[in-house]
Formats: sequence, C-alpha cells, structure tokens
Amino acid sequence: MRLLGNIIWLVFGGFMMAVEYFVAGFVLCCTIIGIPFGLQVFKIGLLALLPFGKTTTVEEGDRGCLTVGMNFIWFFIGGLWIGLSHFFWGLLLCITLVGIPFGRQHFKLMRIAFTPFGRTVTLNVSL
Repeated sequence: MRLLGNIIWLVFGGFMMAVEYFVAGFVLCCTIIGIPFGLQVFKIGLLALLPFGKTTTVEEGDRGCLTVGMNFIWFFIGGLWIGLSHFFWGLLLCITLVGIPFGRQHFKLMRIAFTPFGRTVTLNVSL
C-alpha cells in the first residue's frame, strides 16, 4: 500500500510540491540567517516527496529555548501559511473516500509545517 500510495502521490502533485520545498530551502540557505530555516524546509520537502510509511515525532529530551524560539519565528514567518494550505488540501481531499489517505498525508505535513524544529521524520517498518 505504501508503494502504491507514494506513486499516486508523486504523479498527482507530490513531486511538484517537493520541488517547491527544495527550491525554497535552497533560497533560504543562500543567506546565513536562513540556513536553519532552509534545513527545516528540506526536511518538509523530503516528507512531501514520499509521505506514505513515514511519521513525524517530537524529539525526546530537553528541547531548549532555541528550538522553541525558532519554532516561534518559523510559525509567523512561513509555518502558518504552509500549515493552513496543507489543512485546506487535507479537508478538500477528505471529502471523498478515495482522497482520505491523501488528505491524511496533508494533515501529517501540516503538523511538521507548524513546528519543524525539534521533530524527526522516521520510516515505519512493519513486518
């Protein structure tokens, strides 16, 4: 199911979405101040490329004030708008039964778009 879902996702917009994230990450990494934000955009882009079978988790341990501060800045600079667009597409896709799995992937992307600092993307391995 993961392979089929990822193929359908790539064909119907996932590839272009990932390219947009990678271009934005590259532009952000061109400035020294934007490098931490660009790296987080690359993380979102990798998840947007093949989202089926991956989860996002909050890193355990002391997150520190730097992570909270960077998430705060990120939320108001770009995270709010990216998260709201994923929320919109998730709701739109969940209207039909066929679109529900793809809507759930947009909700997963929405969570990481709101607060990318201190999150990791992991591959679910189930036998």
